[in-house]
Amino acid sequence: MAQTIVFLILAAIILGCAFMAVTTRRIMRAATYLIFVLFGTAGLYFLMGYTFLGSVQVMVYAGGVVVLYIFALMLTGRHDNKENASLSLGRKFAALISSLCGAGLLMFVIITHQFAENSLTAPSEQTTTVKLLGQQLVSSDKFGYLLPFEAVSILLLACIIGGLIIARKR
Repeated sequence: MAQTIVFLILAAIILGCAFMAVTTRRIMRAATYLIFVLFGTAGLYFLMGYTFLGSVQVMVYAGGVVVLYIFALMLTGRHDNKENASLSLGRKFAALISSLCGAGLLMFVIITHQFAENSLTAPSEQTTTVKLLGQQLVSSDKFGYLLPFEAVSILLLACIIGGLIIARKR
C-alpha cells in the first residue's frame, strides 16, 4: 500500500515536471524541471529495488543537467537576476511545503528500503578484476567497448558544435 502511494506521488511529479519542462519558455526553468523528472525516475528505480540503476540515474543524468545549466548560461548570456530579487510570501510558502514533502518522501524511502538485502554478490564461476575490466574498455575486439565509446564521443562533439552554431547564429 505504501509503495503504491509513493509510486503515485513519483508518477505525478514526473508527469507534471515533464509537462512543465516542455511548455516553459525559459531555459533555466526547463532544465530545473528536467532535473526533477530525472530524480523522479531515479526514485522509481529505487522503489523497484534497482539501487545501482537509480544511483547511475542520479549521478550521470543529474550531472548532465548541471552541465546543461552551465551551457545554458554560457550560450544564452542571459541572467534572470531581477526575478529573484523579490519573492512573494506565497512562493516562499510553496517552496517550504514542497521542500518538506520532498524531505518526507526521502525519509520514507530511506527508512523503508532494505539496502543490505539488495546487495549483490559476485558470481563464483567468473572473477572480474580491474585489469580485465580496463582491458575490455580499451580493446577493439569482439567484446571490447572502444568503438561504442568513440561513436558516442563523436556524437556528443557534434551536438556541442551544433549547439554552439545555433546559439551564436545571431
